[in-house]
Amino acid sequence: MTQQVYQSHASFYGLGIAPKILEVLDRMKFTVPTPIQHKAIPIASEGKDIIGVAQTGTGKTLAFAIPIIQRLSQGRGNCLVLVPTRELAIQVDETFQKLAPLFGMRSAVIIGGASMQLQIQALRKNPRIIIATPGRLVDHMNQRNILLAFMNILVLDEADRMLDMGFQPQIEHILRYIPKDRQTMLFSATIPPEVIKIGTTHMKLPINIEIAPSGTVAEGVIQELFIVKKESKRKLLEKILAQYKGSVLLFTRTKIGAAKITRFIRGIGYNAAEIHSNRSLAQRREALEGFKTGKYRVLVATDIASRGLDVTGIELVINYDLPEDSENYVHRIGRTARAGHEGRAISLATPDQKEDIENIERIIKAVLPISRHPEFAAEKFTPHQGPPPSAGFRPRGNIHRKHYGGGRRFGSHFQRPR
Repeated sequence: MTQQVYQSHASFYGLGIAPKILEVLDRMKFTVPTPIQHKAIPIASEGKDIIGVAQTGTGKTLAFAIPIIQRLSQGRGNCLVLVPTRELAIQVDETFQKLAPLFGMRSAVIIGGASMQLQIQALRKNPRIIIATPGRLVDHMNQRNILLAFMNILVLDEADRMLDMGFQPQIEHILRYIPKDRQTMLFSATIPPEVIKIGTTHMKLPINIEIAPSGTVAEGVIQELFIVKKESKRKLLEKILAQYKGSVLLFTRTKIGAAKITRFIRGIGYNAAEIHSNRSLAQRREALEGFKTGKYRVLVATDIASRGLDVTGIELVINYDLPEDSENYVHRIGRTARAGHEGRAISLATPDQKEDIENIERIIKAVLPISRHPEFAAEKFTPHQGPPPSAGFRPRGNIHRKHYGGGRRFGSHFQRPR
């Protein structure tokens, strides 16, 4: 069922949402719930465990924030929301801030790079909702600044990252101090089976809500792939930035690469900022706010910005470097085409990255359409052995081409453009 058809039958009324919250939703002009909100809110309001899978940009934060506020307003207890990045923590808190004050509740954001003392002061005010990154939360636990014994709701947002090998030891440590008799909710756009297996060991008969299969790309994203030599990438980037006029989010694999590309983009006359873990929290906030307000046309980022970055109106996502973790492709391109709008994602690959492209195609269950620019020679991957990973795929929606020419639509990318 398409989003358009679905919307004609759905409403926030009838989901058991408190009148106060419905008033806020009306003021925010949220009249139609997204599918994940429509399915998750009633179930989560009953206190049941949930594993929610839906495309990026479909309102997952509100899907758990509304039932959390309702449940906390009806009794005792607190909520802990764990997220992988500082930026996502701040954005999740912004959603809670629209609802929590209606019921006299406070929230606190516990993230690295910010003042420990200010966070301690916030914790002393007994917030009922804590949004935290795992590392900083463990720091506060070790200093006995926080007790988790009264946490009766736990949310793991971007759960695949929360439970991967990088965060898992910290998550396991945190879970030892949270009551077992709690509600646990996992949300993400990509939750592989092995992650579900890990998650369910900490859950009670979780209900799976799968709006779209794991790895499904957000609707409205027009995807393109250019295969160019490494030394041609900057020149092609310059052509692409000249072709489009709107805001651009550009991803690199490394922090050093982000800094270099930012300098290059500024050198060709565009306002650009960078966001990665080598930047201070204040610098990252300034870059993000400047991008939102239009001060910076281009935001250059590592995968720190591939999840949770909610900026309306991003016209173009550029994968200047393909992601090291192929699943991050889904999250990266989900920063455009949000809330029902159309967007575009352009990826630059070198001829030796056939395997990386195949991994991405396997996850999204589609073949990336190759384009070429008339000023650049059409490069080729190593010939493919065996059937393409997405044989039998048929594109959904109106995938169209409006520039450059010479490109093709979906099909085996081992059939080279002529």
